[in-house]
Formats: sequence, structure tokens, C-alpha cells
Amino acid sequence: MNTNNVSPPKVLIISFLIFLLTGTLLLYLPVAVKTGSSDFMTALFTATSALCVTGLVTVNTIAHWSVFGQVVILLLIQVGGLGVMTFATFFVLLLGQHINLKQKLVMQYALGKSSMEDIIGIFRYLLIFSIMIESVGALILFINWIPEMGWGKSLWYGIFHSVSAFNNAGIDLFGNSLQGFTGDWVVNITISLLFIIGSLGFLVIYEIINYRERRQLSLHARMVLIGTGLVVALGAVMFLLVEYNHALIQLPWTEKILASYFMAATRTCGFATIDMSTTMLPTQIMMMGLMFIGGAPGSTSGGIKVTTFLLLLLTVLSVFKGRKEVEFAGRRVSATDVFRAITVALVSAMVVFMVTIVIALQNHDLARILFEAVSATGTVGLSLGITPELNNLGQIMLVLAMVFGRLGPVTIGLAMAYQPQQANIRFPEERIIIG
Repeated sequence: MNTNNVSPPKVLIISFLIFLLTGTLLLYLPVAVKTGSSDFMTALFTATSALCVTGLVTVNTIAHWSVFGQVVILLLIQVGGLGVMTFATFFVLLLGQHINLKQKLVMQYALGKSSMEDIIGIFRYLLIFSIMIESVGALILFINWIPEMGWGKSLWYGIFHSVSAFNNAGIDLFGNSLQGFTGDWVVNITISLLFIIGSLGFLVIYEIINYRERRQLSLHARMVLIGTGLVVALGAVMFLLVEYNHALIQLPWTEKILASYFMAATRTCGFATIDMSTTMLPTQIMMMGLMFIGGAPGSTSGGIKVTTFLLLLLTVLSVFKGRKEVEFAGRRVSATDVFRAITVALVSAMVVFMVTIVIALQNHDLARILFEAVSATGTVGLSLGITPELNNLGQIMLVLAMVFGRLGPVTIGLAMAYQPQQANIRFPEERIIIG
């Protein structure tokens, strides 16, 4: 296939699907399971969940998959979290080859960057930074788990959970997520910092670390940091208030606060220190909202993105104030960005709606179905436990939702409708009654 005639979004999608097929076939091999063999649907679902860094599973990871299978899952998480183009770029640079304009354009789409300025430098930095953060996280977890697990097991568990956390995958080797570490401050803080850093997006991290040189943050970075802080803080307070005498009732007050913070922050990852099926309906509804919002563009997390959510709120505020333009922090937001934010939110809501309808054909527990659909579309992985109970049709719908959530509605839309720029034609304007 001549990639010169293929649009950048299509290149990303095709590369993604090739990795997905490869991962599925590897997990379908008998050597990937501990005993017997794995059916194709289980292999496909697990590979999709790992590559889409979601965390929903139909089988117990440590009980079902062999060491080979676990390594495949870990590699899929790493590729899916950092992005297919990151690894492609790494190998191209490793071989000393030149990155052409077409490849730079694809990399720009992969990062969600508005320009190609210093794109190669950012990709190099992304790889080095990611490996360093994952290594530090793995080392801390390794040391913390040595007394309990021994050297060998704690090393593997440290590496696996550090990579899974930083890439916001949420796939664990314990069988019950992190519910056995609800009061472990080292595990909670280490894991949460890993997936929060991963959810900020590489461009934001790049700006923060290079802040001394520029002495300012872009509007995008400020929106990401403000939005992330507000979402996590408000989510933690609500979780604590609602579940204080319910799901958190057995915990000391310090652990109640720790668990509330962790569960609010894990809106992008899927690791859980509290069993979500034991929480009250208001908490589950709140978590659906947090999962739908997700993390930052160009990050390892999913959702409609926190910038999209903030932009929607600012748009509503502008309408109420009678303004024709959206403004934030002394800057005017492009109308194109506003249209994209509305498109992303609406398309994502439609996907959740359709997935919920199809799954409801076999299961009538609306709250649990909706929770799973939002979790899959937001590539989060939190679950109320119905995923293993679904038939093939239900699991396929979740697979499609995860792929959609990871690739993003904008990328998919651009890939389907990518055309050369048309002439700037403006039609006569006519008003429509709204509301």
C-alpha cells in the first residue's frame, strides 16, 4: 500500500488495527494461556482492552494467562498507551533514517498537536520521559512488595503495574484490582501519580518540564491542569460524602480520604481500591460522568477529554452572557475548536447510547450496562462486573466502543471524510429557532 496516498488519520487507524490483530493472534496461541486453550473472543477482547489501555477483562489475568500471555498484554499496553506512531518513530530514528514530511504529519495527528514545530524532539522526549517514569514507579513498587512477594515476583509485579498505571490501562495481576491495598499509602500514591501524569498528556508534561525556559504555559496546558485539578478534587469530595458510611464505613478516616482521592483520580485508569459494585447509585453516576470526561488530549487516557468538557462549559457560559466568542484566561478560543468539542461530546454520547441499547437486549440492569458502556468508551476499565457475563455480541460492542474511545471521534471522522481543502464557499445565512 502506498502510504503517500493515505491520509494521516487513516495511517494511524491502519497501524492500530495491525497491532490489534497481531496481539489477538499471539494471545490466541496455546502458549499464551496457563492451561488448555483460549477462545478467539477472549483473545480479541483482552488484546483490545490492552491496546486501547482500557482494563475491562472477561477472564482473570493472573489465573488465565501464562507469563508469555502477560508479556504480550504488557507490550500491547505500552504500545497502546504511548501510541503506535511513537514506536514507529523510535525504530526509524534507531535505524538512523530520515523522518519525512508525511511521517511528521502523522506524528502530529498522533500527539494531537496543532503544529509540527519540534515534533521529532517531542517524540524523543516522550520516549525517554515515559521509560524513566515507568522505571521509577516499578522500582518503588518492587521495593514495597519485596517483603510480601519476594524478589522475583515483586520485580515482575512492579514492572507490570507501573506500565499499566502510567499508560492508564488498569489491568492488574491480583484478580481484584488494588482492593487489597486500600490503606497502603505507597501503592496508592505511586500508582495514582503514575496514571495522573500519564493522563495529563505528553505536550503538557513537556511544557511543565521546560517551564524555566519559556516562563509561561500555553492555554491548552492551563486548561488541562485546571480541569484535572477541579475534576479530581470535586470527585474525591463527593465520593467521600456519599460513601462515608457506606462503602468506606469499615475504614479509618485517613484511609477514607485516601480511598476517595484514589477513586476520583482513577477516572482515567480503572485501578480500584474500592469495589465499585458495593458503591451507591449516586456514586456510580458520578463516576460515569468522570469517566466520560476522561483525561487530556494526546495522553494515555480516554474520554471526551477534560479540555473538551471545559470548552463546552465555557461555550454555555458565553451563550448566557450574550457573547459571540468563547474566551478563557484572556484568550479567544477558535470557533473550530468549539465545533470539534461539540462534535466529540455528541458522537461519544451517541456511541454510549448505541452500545447500551444493544447490550440491553440481553441484560436489563440499565445502571450496570450504562456504566460498562461509559467505561469502555472512555477507555477506563472500571466495572460493575457484567463484562464476563455478556455474550459475544455484547463483548463485541464493548470492543468497538474501546477502539472508538482510543482512536477518538475526531481521528475517525477525519479518516472517513479526509479530503483536500475545498473552495471557501459561504451560503446565505438563515436563523433557526433554538430552545
